[in-house]
Amino acid sequence: MKQSKNSRFSDYASLLFLAGLLLFNSIFTPNFFRLGTLQNSITQLCPTILCGMGMTLVISTGGIDISVGSLMALSGVIMAKCMERIGIFPGILLGIGFSVLIGMFTGIMVGKLKLQAMVITLGLMLGVRGAAQVLCDGRDIYFNTLGERGELLSDFGTLKFFNLIPVQLLPIFISVLLIWILIKKTTLGVQIQAVGDSIKSSNLVGIHTNRVFVFVYGLSGFFAAIAGIMQAAKVSVAAGSSLGQLAELDAIAAVVIGGTPMSGGRARVLGTVLGAMIMQCITLTCVMNNIPDQYAQVVKAMIIVFAVYIQRERS
Repeated sequence: MKQSKNSRFSDYASLLFLAGLLLFNSIFTPNFFRLGTLQNSITQLCPTILCGMGMTLVISTGGIDISVGSLMALSGVIMAKCMERIGIFPGILLGIGFSVLIGMFTGIMVGKLKLQAMVITLGLMLGVRGAAQVLCDGRDIYFNTLGERGELLSDFGTLKFFNLIPVQLLPIFISVLLIWILIKKTTLGVQIQAVGDSIKSSNLVGIHTNRVFVFVYGLSGFFAAIAGIMQAAKVSVAAGSSLGQLAELDAIAAVVIGGTPMSGGRARVLGTVLGAMIMQCITLTCVMNNIPDQYAQVVKAMIIVFAVYIQRERS
């Protein structure tokens, strides 16, 4: 009974905490619910939620991917370098393609060769970031120097549907919907969580665990690439050194706060969205009340530790 109560509490803890934050800001933070603030929040949430969707799948298998921030940088730089010569769409496809291949390579290393995901993705985080900097010669690529195509992509990054809804909401909605359907409505979703629960048992019942690892890490690379392209379009610059920096930490934090256990075996898709919203809400609360950012970081760290604590019965 105690375990059941703890499980129910952890299911709703993130939602209750977010509701409390919103109530607090409605009373004590002026202009918190202004349209401009909400629009800015959506654009800032986009990379965290996109990377968080892939990270949810990876962590639900018992793994981790700390290379997503570097993959964001690589995809953005490849797109910027290629679109002037071959067009925007082919450049985007190349950026996505390379990120997916790197993700699949990680899946092979983790699934087939049984290497530690933390070690592999740490190496890729450093190597891919270095490759992105080499491709752009250590300089930021500003889209206003890329002619009409660069301006078109910049306009897309700041587009608002009906002059109201930021374009970043579209990939957020699509990614969350697709991953929710994958986890809740497909056999593959069940297999992904089964692998995180027990690899040996999954192999015994006929699940191709190697393929599952290749799929989830490849999909993580895909979402990281989309996040990098959307972020580069928003700021009108592809920077190999800074694009996607620390994005992996935000994504992991969103997943953990949202209730997906680090030990794997369960994926909380909507929980990841709530986790990302909680972190964004904390940041906004501090910024709009003139509280130094380091305090926001301390609060986020405390929330992550608490989230892991209330998951302890599921480990």
